[in-house]
This record gives sequence, C-alpha cells and structure tokens, in this order.
Amino acid sequence: MDNNLIFLLLVGALVGAASGYLGSFMVLKRMSLVGDALSHVALPGIAIALTAGVNPMLGAFVALVIAIIGIWYLSEHSEVYPEALVGVFFTASLSIGLLLTPEPDLLEALFGNIDKIGIADGVMVLVGAVVIFVVTAAISKKLLLGVVSEDLAKSQKIDVSKINLIYLLLVALVVALGVKFLGTLLTGAMVIIPAVTAKNLSKSIKSFHLFASGFGIASAVLGILIAKNFGIASGPGVVLTSIVFFIVSYFFRKK
Repeated sequence: MDNNLIFLLLVGALVGAASGYLGSFMVLKRMSLVGDALSHVALPGIAIALTAGVNPMLGAFVALVIAIIGIWYLSEHSEVYPEALVGVFFTASLSIGLLLTPEPDLLEALFGNIDKIGIADGVMVLVGAVVIFVVTAAISKKLLLGVVSEDLAKSQKIDVSKINLIYLLLVALVVALGVKFLGTLLTGAMVIIPAVTAKNLSKSIKSFHLFASGFGIASAVLGILIAKNFGIASGPGVVLTSIVFFIVSYFFRKK
C-alpha cells in the first residue's frame, strides 16, 4: 500500500468519522433531509472558488455559512418552516452553481475527485474534524435536551436558537470538508447514512454516536479501497458501501 493511498484513507476516515458523529444528532433532530439539501448549497461557492483559483473547500464553507445564517435568521423572524427555507436555498444554489461552474470542473464539483486532494486539504480536514468533535461534544447535552423538549431546554436557560445555529455551522464545516472527497451531490449522504445505520443497531445515545462515527470511517475506508481497485469514482464507491452497511444493519434490526 503506497503512502498516497494511506494518506487518502486517513483523510477519508476523518471525514467519515466527523460526518457520522454530526449525523447522529441530525437523525435525532429529524433533520436528515435538511443535511442532504445543505450539501448542494456549497456548489456556487465551489464555482466561484474554482474561477478565482481558491481552494474549493473554502468556497464551499463560505457559501454554506451565508446560506445557514440566512436560513437561521429567516426561520427566527418569519413564519416559514426551516425545511421550506432550506428547499428554497437548495434549488436556488444548485441552479446558480450549475450556471457558474466551469464545464470542465462540473463533474468534479458534483461528484468529487479524491486524486485532487493534497497535503493542504488533509491539514484542513484534520483541523476541521478536531473542531467538529470538540465543539459538538461541548454542546451535545444542550443539543440533546433541545431534541427532547425545547421548552424544557429554555427553562434551563439554554439558548436553543444559538445552539441550533452553532450545530448548523458545524454541519456546514463537515460538508465543506467532504466536497473534494465526495462532491456536492453525495456529501450529504455521508452525514445521513452512517447515522441511520447506527440507529438500527444502537441501544444507547453513547453507542449511537460511536457506531455512527465507526460506520462513517468504515464506509470511507472500504469505499476508497473499492474505488481504487475497480477504477471507479470514490464518491459513489463510498456512498454505495455505506448503503450496503445500512441494508445489513436493517436486517439485523429486524431480527
């Protein structure tokens, strides 16, 4: 196994672990489709970054942060449901992104290209994953209390709105970390599928978080190895691997 493949596997494992961990909270909050839609919002940022010669991860993160702050603000100050707002931002961003993205780079932006991941990207993924785990762990109890009852959380003087904003910004970060790895169309799947798989097998919140990260790592590592061995794109390879894990976990749950 060459050093480049080991490097890619480590990067993939970090993205998978962070995605699964955040996804476990997203499943509890019943926001799975929101997570998938948010990944598409990154496309205009990637398009502008590619045109300007900037790292697509940075462009994706800026676009996602702008969208999330907009969604959060409107959901706090209007009667429109957040899911509907995400749908509006999703369709608008996808349309703008398709228009702005240079045609030679379009497939890479949509589905990722693991061969374009360099040392700088690996460092960004490492730092981003550490931030995700540390911040999520710090707000996890407040997040979970908000899932159980927002009124109860507010009675404990928890600013539910602020906690939700922080959580969505972390989702923006993990999506940005995964865009070169999986592309904008598939990154959301890594936030959702390992977490749903873990839910089929978990008997406690702690095991849920651990299994979600574990399935994220396993899906990324096995998916990359399969993609390299069979000469297919890494994004579909990773996502299909995670779906196989989900199907197996579903039958274990039935038993």
